[in-house]
Order: sequence, then structure tokens, then C-alpha cells
Amino acid sequence: MDVSQYLEIFIDETKEHLQSLNTQILELEQDPENENTINEIFRAAHSLKGMAGTMGYKRMQTLTHDMENVFSEVRNGAIKVSSEMIDILFQCLDALDEYLTNIQQSADEGTNENEALIKALNEQMGAKGAAAKPAEKKGQSAEPEGTSDAAKKWLEIKLDDAQKSVIGRAASQGQNVYGVNVAVHETCLLKAARAFLVFKAIEKYGEIIVSNPSAQDIEDEKFELEFSLIIVSASDLAPILEAIQNVSEIDNAVGEKMDVSEYITEEPKQQETEVVESSGQVAVTEQAKPEAAKAKEKKQGTVSKPVVNRTVRVDIEKLDVLMNLVSELIIAKNSLVSASGAEGTMDTGFNEQIEYLESVTTNLHESVMKVRMVPIESVVNKFPRMIRDLSKKLDKKMELYMTGEETELDRTVVDEIGDPLMHLLRNSADHGLESAEIRRQRGKSEVGSIFLNAYQDGNNVVIEVGDDGNGIDTEAVKAKAIERGVITPEQAENMTEKEIVDLLFNAGFSTAKVVSDVSGRGVGLDVVKSKIESLSGEVEVKTKLGEGSTFIIRLPLTLAIIQALMVVVGGEKYAISLGSIQTLEDVPVSDIKLVQSKEVINLRENVIPLIRINEMLDIETSKGPDENLMVVIVKKGDKLAGLVVDDLIGQQEIVIKSLGKYINKCKIISGATILGDGEVALILDTNAML
Repeated sequence: MDVSQYLEIFIDETKEHLQSLNTQILELEQDPENENTINEIFRAAHSLKGMAGTMGYKRMQTLTHDMENVFSEVRNGAIKVSSEMIDILFQCLDALDEYLTNIQQSADEGTNENEALIKALNEQMGAKGAAAKPAEKKGQSAEPEGTSDAAKKWLEIKLDDAQKSVIGRAASQGQNVYGVNVAVHETCLLKAARAFLVFKAIEKYGEIIVSNPSAQDIEDEKFELEFSLIIVSASDLAPILEAIQNVSEIDNAVGEKMDVSEYITEEPKQQETEVVESSGQVAVTEQAKPEAAKAKEKKQGTVSKPVVNRTVRVDIEKLDVLMNLVSELIIAKNSLVSASGAEGTMDTGFNEQIEYLESVTTNLHESVMKVRMVPIESVVNKFPRMIRDLSKKLDKKMELYMTGEETELDRTVVDEIGDPLMHLLRNSADHGLESAEIRRQRGKSEVGSIFLNAYQDGNNVVIEVGDDGNGIDTEAVKAKAIERGVITPEQAENMTEKEIVDLLFNAGFSTAKVVSDVSGRGVGLDVVKSKIESLSGEVEVKTKLGEGSTFIIRLPLTLAIIQALMVVVGGEKYAISLGSIQTLEDVPVSDIKLVQSKEVINLRENVIPLIRINEMLDIETSKGPDENLMVVIVKKGDKLAGLVVDDLIGQQEIVIKSLGKYINKCKIISGATILGDGEVALILDTNAML
């Protein structure tokens, strides 16, 4: 069987199961007696084992099988959860993760047998695990002699007259009528789906006349672990039972031929009813009596597909193509708007259609954006496990508190923020939190708190990572910077606390005295800054010595289509993201002052530096030297600056087009956009300017 077509689904679902196991085992460590958690872990391990077996990954299947055995014993109360068991289980998850990484890279799980882990799991089970017997073949004999009266649940089914009539006519045509009882595995997650597969398997041999519980109840999973069927078929019973037992997570299927002689009546006339045999199935034709037709409809309802899942997995590249098409549509719409304005003589009907198109494209854009949005939960879920491991490695007691995991971001952004957040959390664990002795001396709890909070703020998502530890010692940072030649002692004297803290984001900068496998190499905060800024975001730090630090990351909701202010500088059009703009000001030349030879304005008690974009871009301004300045006040964190432009065009929805790798040296240009008239306008990156 070629399973390569299922590889992507297998990888996605395995990731979900591994994350679920990580979370559940962490919970089990806190509450070892929680039966719900134990059952959840057992189910996840069972599903993982089945998936690995189906795909032919034997080593992965063996390891998950032994994990399942351990949880089976825990569930039965034969063994207790211990800290040693938890450690071994986490090592198993790491081993499964390694298998998964190999599968992602080469579609092969590798050659690591993980014998030491399997031995450790079996030791946890004692003698039981070491001598695990292979599972008996499920199912029972197809021979009716082996069927106990207790299993003959189909005898409890009450048949109405229409059903008796259909069974009788089928029997008189030489068909067999069987009663079958089907039992699903007690750990089966999707009972309705398994029942549906059973119905589909039976359809190849015959037809289901009636079920108990009813078809609707089975579809709604309103049954325990068993259901009974009465089947009409030209086939023998053995292949039918075998087909049922081949459905995964079906424990057994028993059945026997029923005596239905009491339902056989005199052969009806041809024009009144007719039983047709086709492909081993029985059907009552349209000429049948109304009761038989009703029974047929009822029976057909039995095999309707259950609603199992309302979600669809879509490759991110397909969404990118869709996003690109929507972008092109918006550009085309802008062209029409531009053309209708230029003509000036367009009739009202045309303008109404343009407005309608504008409304549709805006809604389409919002819908595509919503499809691309995913909760950051998929990234942050792995952090509790990481903090647990760091706690043991660093020998510090710490607890991670997270809020806002449901906050949504564009998929492309979510995929990129995992590493920066991991660096910040490791930084908090290693540098931020003090040792238990120092915390006691300071009157703090021995258990350090690390927090990760996410929330939406306008068109941005804010993620805060912090701790209640030591905070940043700016004097130590300053001394280290002078020692490494990053700054001179004279510069250090005039630096603000914020400027000193910003030195931590320099490449290779670290205040750690010892290089460990957790930190100390100076790789971390510079990676955080460069990665966040590449996503058009920003990082700022708030710290108080002795009380803790907080790193605040601000990210745009999307990187594809934004609202922008169009401006003119030296005859060229430029775009500035509305998200970074505070106000627009008309400033007389007389209001400009000089501070340290730099131009500033005093705006409502704030001294704001001016940035003349024409000088930065080396182009001629079209403004006279005595004319009032048009100033766009922009903000980055708590910094403000005034961008001096020649003229304003207005607000516009623009599509960001990357300039590619060839023009990535110019940091103040973040991309380009195509305007309605086909002209290309560059997008100014205010973060880089500030």
C-alpha cells in the first residue's frame, strides 16, 4: 500500500498528538491521580501507535506501544505514577520527536531502536511489561455455533411491518438474513466514524435493513461500545464478519443466520413489487408498496455519512496564492477607482458599481485574512515543557504562567516567532531569576515566576515575556560594553538607562560569566531583535533592578495588505503605514529649533526630532525654504519623530510587494506597492528611520 499521499497528514497529526502528550504528562506530574488525564494520555499514545503502524514506522509503533502498556497499567491501578516515570516518558516524547524529524526530512524514521528507553519502560511495569504477550487476533468465529445467547443483541430489535415485509420478500428470493453484533474498542475516539466504515464494508456484500440503536443515534455517537444490525445478503456470513473486523478499532463482530420463515408470505405480483439483485445487494423497486419504500428510505438513512470534522487542512502555499490573487484584485480595483476619478464624467451607475466592487474586495480581503489567521497557541504550547526541563537543568524552582494563547496572528508570522520567544524565556530562566537563596533573602517566593502574555492592540499583537527576577543591572551591562569596546567610558556617562539596556541586543553581547548549554554565548537577544524587525515588529524592554524585567514584542497582524498614508516627496509618491502614525502637523519654519545641531520641534510639551525624508533619500524637495512644513508624527515604542514630507495624497489600502534579496541593503524601504494608475510607490519603514 502506497502511504506517501498520507505523509503530510501523518506529520501534522503526529505533531498534535506529541504536543497533547507533552501537555497531559505535565498535568499528570502535578496531579498523578487524575483519571481523566491518564485516559487522555492513553488515547493519544494509542492513536499515535495506530498511525505509526499504518504508515509502516515499526520503531515508532514499538515505542508508543510500550508507552501505552505503561498507561494501561497505571489506568488499572497496578502501578503508580512516579517522578522517574515522568522523566522516562518525556525522554520517550523526545525520541518520538526525533523519529518525526527524520520522517519530515527523508520520509524514513531512522535506525535508532531506543532500546534503553524501551527497557526503562518495561522496568516501570515490572514483570508485566517484560513478558508482554502479542495481542490475540480480534474478532470471533464466524460460525453461529460459537455465538453465545448474550451476544445475540439483534434478537432485541423490534421490526415493524414494513421491515418484516422487506425481509420476507428478500428471503423468498433466496437471500440470506443475518443478525450481527459489532463491538468497538473501549479507547475508540471516533465511534461514529468507525460505525460508518463498518456500514460501508457491509454495503459490498448486502444491505442493512435496520440497526439498534437507530442510524441517527449511531451518527450522533449516542451508543456505548456496541450496536446490532440485521443484514440481507446473497453472500456467506464469514466474509461479512471478516470485512467488519478489518475496520480498525473494532474489537469483534459476531453473527448468525436468522430464521425468518415467519416473515415469508405468498409471492407478490410482479407489477406490485419486485426485489432486484445487483452486485450482491438487494433493493426493492419503485413499484413496491409504500411501506416497503419507507423501509428502504429508512434503511438508506442508516448509511448516511456522519459529520465527523468541520475543518480542512490547507497548505500555506495555497493560501499564499489566494492572498496574491486578492492583492492583484485590490490593485485592479484601485486602477478602476483612479480611472473613474480621472475621467470626471462617469455616470452615477458606474460609480455605484465601483463602490460595490470596493466593498466586495474589502470583504474578500478580510475573509482571506481570517483564513490565514491561527492562534499563537500552536507555538507557545511547547514552552511549559521547556521551562520544566530548564528548572531541572539550572536547579531553580520556576513556574510559567501564560495568558492569551487564543490570540490570532497571520500564519507566516506565527511560524517565525517561536525562536524569539524561546530565547526570551530561556533568558528569563537563566539570567532573570535568582537562585532560591537570594530570592529568600529578598523576601520573594522560592519559586520564580515567568510569564508570557499575548493580546491584540489595534492592528498589532503584543506579546510580553517577563519574570519577577533580578531585573537588568545596567551598571554591569555598561561595564561589559566598555570592556568589549562597544562604547567608550565618555559615551557611557551620557547614556540613558534605556540606551544601556538596548546594548543587550548587540550581536555576541552577553553578561553571563560562564558559558553553559543554556546561555552565555551572546546568541539570543540579537536574534530576537533581527527576527522581530524582519516581521515589521519592534521590541522594547522594561526593567527594574531587584524586581524583574519584561520584554514587549509588538507585531503587525498581517504582512500582506495594509492601510497606508500616501505622501509626496520631491515629486515621488511614498507610503507610510497608518499603524505607526500618531498625528499630522502643519509646522511653521519659525517653530524649528536646534538641539545638538539637530532639528527638533516642541509639540505639546514634547521635543520631537525632525527627519527630512528628502535628505535621507537624497532627492530635491519641491517646497520653498519659507513654506510651512507638512510633518507626519510617527511612533516606535515610546520614541516619536516627525517625518517632513512635501504633500499628502490620502489614505489608501495598499498591497505590499517585496523588493527581493537584491535591494535588501536599503533598510528604510520595506517594500513597494502598485498604485491604481500602474505607478510603483516605495513603502517607508519608519522603524528603521527612527
